[in-house]
Amino acid sequence: MFVDQVKINVKAGNGGNGMVAFRREKYVPNGGPAGGDGGRGGNVIFKVDSGMNTLMDFRYHRKFKAKNGGNGANKSMTGRSADDLVIPVPEGTTVTNTDTGEIVGDLVKPDQELVVAKAGRGGRGNIHFASPTNPAPEIAENGEPGQEISLSLELKVLADVGLVGFPSAGKSTLLSVITSAKPKIAGYHFTTLVPNLGMVRLDDGRDFAVADLPGLVEGASNGVGLGFQFLRHVERTRVILHLVDMSGLEGRNPFEDYLAINKELKQYDERILKRPQIVVATKMDLPDSEDNLQEFRSQLDEHVAAGEHKPEIFPISSVTHTGLTELIRKTADLLDTTKLSDMEKPEDNSTKEYEYKPAESSDFHIEYDKEYESWVISGEKIEKLFKMTDTEHDQSMLRFARQMHGMGIDDALRKAGAKDGDTVTILDFSFTYVE
Repeated sequence: MFVDQVKINVKAGNGGNGMVAFRREKYVPNGGPAGGDGGRGGNVIFKVDSGMNTLMDFRYHRKFKAKNGGNGANKSMTGRSADDLVIPVPEGTTVTNTDTGEIVGDLVKPDQELVVAKAGRGGRGNIHFASPTNPAPEIAENGEPGQEISLSLELKVLADVGLVGFPSAGKSTLLSVITSAKPKIAGYHFTTLVPNLGMVRLDDGRDFAVADLPGLVEGASNGVGLGFQFLRHVERTRVILHLVDMSGLEGRNPFEDYLAINKELKQYDERILKRPQIVVATKMDLPDSEDNLQEFRSQLDEHVAAGEHKPEIFPISSVTHTGLTELIRKTADLLDTTKLSDMEKPEDNSTKEYEYKPAESSDFHIEYDKEYESWVISGEKIEKLFKMTDTEHDQSMLRFARQMHGMGIDDALRKAGAKDGDTVTILDFSFTYVE
């Protein structure tokens, strides 16, 4: 099954917890603190796999979580860092932050990598908190939480040439003749339900990829028919072969078909019509095709405004193979001279990191929960500080209290109306407010 759009959730690994430990050995009189640091968690990385051509693997597996780092140990030993979680994706995958709509990355090169969720660093052990005034600290940090993010994956087929046209215009037949692809072909509309890809190889050594895109209909850009679902696959093509059925057997006007398809492409993305387009007059082996072609040429001459480029017309018959050689050579020539500057593949193939930046907000927010009779403190910064606090040691909690005071939470609680003995809650931890 062909799947080209999915939504998934990824979670990078948390850092390992730092340790509170002391070195007590017979011949080491000044051992002191010896708690090791936690190890780094695992990043979540997308990596292009050239063997994949669909997002089907993500249909039933939508949650991905990297492993956490190992905890620190005594004798100042650092915990083990977790391995990165590498997730294969097909070429042409665009990754978007579902919550913000921001494009995280575009994966279009073989083996290209993108870090989509960054792991948390390991918490520091008590060896880092020793000072002249506190030579034996019982303070350690928990590991930093790994990033968690919701992503939308969208596959846009990577092809040099896109075949567009009304249903039954002959796209699948043309693809089957000029390439080794074997698309489903039948004498009814919407035979093609998914994009088909094929490679064309010329005698001079040149080759290019062709995508047979499902038939468009009028209104496709507004969601009518199948076209809207697959219009995105036209975005990466450099040359468009616009197939127009000249036989008249469907009872449609070829020129009106031509205008209708271009209208849908323009409404979807105006830049598509700026690319080289060849009009392929199909089914020329049928009786009325020649007369319809002459009428089409005259209508096109009248339609093209002065100074506007008129597309070339190549009459073909996929059944008799008439005109196919000339069409393929012309297409290859156009590809040699055409570049999409705004859609070129990134030159940098190195691993990149994406850091999710939430919308700007205050460091903390205070509200009173009447149901639980508690002041609730929330906010990304304060919650992160709490998660990295080792609540099992009093000195760590005193350090967290100083951090809260430095952020102005004490004053904010007082202004909000908190009194001695009130309950204050952060995440799942509650404590008593003291003036």
